Amino acid sequence: MTVYFTADPHFGHQNIIRYCGRPFASAEEMDRVLLQRINAVVQPTDTLYILGDFCLGVPDRLQAAKWYREQIACRQVHLIWGNHDPSEDAEFAALFSSTAHLLNLRFAGQRLTLCHYAMRAWDKSHHGAWQLYGHTHGNLREEPLLWNMDVGVDCWNFYPISLEQVAQVMEHKKQNGQARDWTLQAGQLVRREAINPGPVVDPPGV
Repeated sequence: MTVYFTADPHFGHQNIIRYCGRPFASAEEMDRVLLQRINAVVQPTDTLYILGDFCLGVPDRLQAAKWYREQIACRQVHLIWGNHDPSEDAEFAALFSSTAHLLNLRFAGQRLTLCHYAMRAWDKSHHGAWQLYGHTHGNLREEPLLWNMDVGVDCWNFYPISLEQVAQVMEHKKQNGQARDWTLQAGQLVRREAINPGPVVDPPGV
């Protein structure tokens, strides 16, 4: 079982394409690529944490959210509430394995704090704990020696990032690097200078 993280898919949200410069012609195309890329790397038996802003800008958000959730093959999908999510809606919350505004986790001895928002300090932040966030769509300046990172789709080529990949990025940050030095291609972590820019195109069936 592999643990993955993502944030800010904004399923169904036409305006996010313009706001964030996403390379899609329509919300339908964006949704298709996001779902394909989630299912290409996250297996049914894996665990996926979505750090907020699941879907919006759709006529019936509950029914839309149910449809989007059904398209994700992973059975264990946890939602960290974002500012665009209806945290008071019990039916919306029931679509996910769990929901929380802030969540402290520990995997193989590594402590993590999950929140939709970036933090300056968090539980055990001075003892090696990491904090993962979304909300800022890759526009927040990274602070040196602060072990947190944006896991939003706009930072990672619309793929979820695995815990092991997060660990690799954090090790790079310890060497005075930045998370933005990396991206994902076909679910694999690569340095940005090692790739050629091009359109967002998935091969058939991916």
